[in-house]
Amino acid sequence: MGSSRYPIREPFAGGLEALIHTLARELTRRGHAVTLFAAPGSDPALPVRVLPLAEFKPSAAAMADRHAPSATWMAEHHAYLDLMLTLLHHGARDFDIVHNNSLHHLPVAMASALPVPVLTTLHTPPLPWLESALVLSAASSTFTAVSSFTASSWSHVVASTVIRNGVDLAAWSPGPGCGPAVWTGRLVPEKAPHDAIDACQRAGLPLVLAGPLHDRTYFREVIVPRLGDGVRYAGHLCRTDLARLVGDAAVAVVTPAWDEPYGLVASEAMACGTPVAGYARGALPEVVSESAGLLVRPGDLSALAAAIRAAAVLDRQVVRQHAERACGLTRMVDEYELTYRTALGPKLAA
Repeated sequence: MGSSRYPIREPFAGGLEALIHTLARELTRRGHAVTLFAAPGSDPALPVRVLPLAEFKPSAAAMADRHAPSATWMAEHHAYLDLMLTLLHHGARDFDIVHNNSLHHLPVAMASALPVPVLTTLHTPPLPWLESALVLSAASSTFTAVSSFTASSWSHVVASTVIRNGVDLAAWSPGPGCGPAVWTGRLVPEKAPHDAIDACQRAGLPLVLAGPLHDRTYFREVIVPRLGDGVRYAGHLCRTDLARLVGDAAVAVVTPAWDEPYGLVASEAMACGTPVAGYARGALPEVVSESAGLLVRPGDLSALAAAIRAAAVLDRQVVRQHAERACGLTRMVDEYELTYRTALGPKLAA
């Protein structure tokens, strides 16, 4: 199971890391032997085998090339190259299938050389390096996408089966919803938490923000001046504390300034019975039903403020029921298991 550039551990760097952690645990619980390839510092308590990460420091002569990529890019490239060469030589001995959740191009580009089938899940809109690999090697892999929106955005280069993300409904359990509004996620411009602050102030609701500071300049210059007067930043929280915060919230505000490939924070909120108010961008209209939240035209703060007030009084039991039907972990992993069996084909029968 290939993963992202960030460690797979709490507090999670983003939705992709949280999803992989949850998927690995559930597959292991179901009796699968799971091996995880992930960044150093990943959760040692995960019940999986972790592949070592090859390290590489390019020479001064190589990095003197004025076209040389960054040291970070080279380290990631070397790690994936080592992984794919290891799978090329030993994959048939150690694995039945590779589930690639990374955003790197090499697992797709080299899939045809591997002795085991490769399933790649598309987690983002098109990326140039990955798109290049798909143009040349798409026939060598099986593809899924985390939403119909994401599948459509990649359809010019590859067809994919939609398997929407799922959350652990036991971990994200219903809360009382008597608290302020909440905004969760990476505090970066493309997630636009500043819009959530401005809309909540128009709506007359206090707001709590929680998530990692991936862009400290943005946080310092745009978010910090907006703190106070009913707005506070709770920090980067572990899942238990985050689920409690979301379950206590009257409404969850989701404000993407980009086309959200899925919107895991919306599913987490609805699993807590917390209705969603947000922008109708990307896959969010697939994730948030009319009974579980209200989505408005992106960038319209007045409409968002009205949606926040209206969503806050929705029936929390109905919101939770929608999450149970559409956003659960069991459904997602059932669908992945079916995809694994299909990809394995005659090998599974043998």
